[in-house]
Amino acid sequence: MPKITWKGQWDAVAIAAMVLLAFSFAFGGASQGHALRLALVELASLPLLVLASRQLILTGLWREHRFSLGLLAAVVAIPLIQSIPLPPAVWTSLPGRDQMVLALELAGLEPGWAPLSVTPDRTWRSALALAPPAAFFLAMLSLSHLHRARLVQFCIAAAIAGILLGAAQLASGGRLYLWDWTEGDHIRGFFANRNHLASSLLVALPFAVVSGAATLRRRDQRTSALWFGALFAGLVVMALAAIRSRAGITLFAPVLLVSLLAAWIAAGRGRPGPGLLVLVGSIGAALTVVAMLALPPVLARFDTQGAPEGRFERWPLVAEAAQNYLPLGSGMGSFDAVYRSVEPLEELDGSFFNQAHNEYLETWLEAGWLGIGVILAFLIWFVRRCWTAWKASPSREGDLQRAASIGIGVLLLHSVGDYPLRTVTLAVVFAMCCGLLELARRTDQTH
Repeated sequence: MPKITWKGQWDAVAIAAMVLLAFSFAFGGASQGHALRLALVELASLPLLVLASRQLILTGLWREHRFSLGLLAAVVAIPLIQSIPLPPAVWTSLPGRDQMVLALELAGLEPGWAPLSVTPDRTWRSALALAPPAAFFLAMLSLSHLHRARLVQFCIAAAIAGILLGAAQLASGGRLYLWDWTEGDHIRGFFANRNHLASSLLVALPFAVVSGAATLRRRDQRTSALWFGALFAGLVVMALAAIRSRAGITLFAPVLLVSLLAAWIAAGRGRPGPGLLVLVGSIGAALTVVAMLALPPVLARFDTQGAPEGRFERWPLVAEAAQNYLPLGSGMGSFDAVYRSVEPLEELDGSFFNQAHNEYLETWLEAGWLGIGVILAFLIWFVRRCWTAWKASPSREGDLQRAASIGIGVLLLHSVGDYPLRTVTLAVVFAMCCGLLELARRTDQTH
């Protein structure tokens, strides 16, 4: 690894990005609670935000990424716009504000200036939470290929560290958890939610597999990367069996198949040789071990014994609440307050439904049609960049871009039934993948 110094702006951006990534894994594994830890990640993002923005402006690289930067600006603008104070005549006429107006009337108070958001404090926190992923996305656009590859390697190393920490958590019988509300019989690693740990492993999987297969194309005499990719894939299989995340187990098969396809491309698109067979064999061996030793507990996670899944049953109620706040939404971060105001009394129990467990539905509630428009624009960008990345010839940049597209797909699919992108760690990793995929529009001749 070349020596990184403070000479030159590029090196400063790389160091700031590495610091932010380390802070994200150490302190950003939860979507709520421990505000001080999350604030540390946000503060760590400020130097990178300044350095990366300056680098893009000075080099003129921002002109190559106008659409994606505009999309990022739209994402950041939503909570900021929702926090702007509005005159009483405006905000009281917005849909869904009748109960707020009634409460003021009952208290004998006149409506004053207020923002669009029904929970302005949480909306402001949502805006601050965008600083780390925004900074990391800008950094990925301004860094060299070598530094981007080092950041990817750090994510893979963090995934392994998360597995080891999870094993230690399970062995400790309730100790070594980083978040107070985690239960002592589940593996969570750096996260408060085992589903999010599973997603972090699935995002790292294609990078490890593709990087190993790329050594076959380059006819690299060192086979350590290939063996590492094979061992990491087998480790992920066994870790997912131990984590017992239904989302992770469900997504594993499609992620694996697409990762192997990307590995085949990285290897040169020729007839599968012994190297690729090593990758497939290691995964097959791990699956065999899981089937023999851990299959019953894994299958038990999918056996609800006829009991309904709470999140699915509550989605119609969330959709109905979203209709009441259209077209502008209730404000980013307001889900908990809004849902509590419409939750039927007969559904009150000991459970705490603080998120919709569906990023798209929750965005519709909180950001209205503007939020849905941004999501659709992002999906258009994603499809176009995927098309460019997957049809391109094998190259060092192309290998990372195809792996990044798989990582983005993992988090987009997981967002259908959970809220991974509201966890700072995964939001930063998502931004890393988006930055890599955005570079698919460039032509790279390095093979």
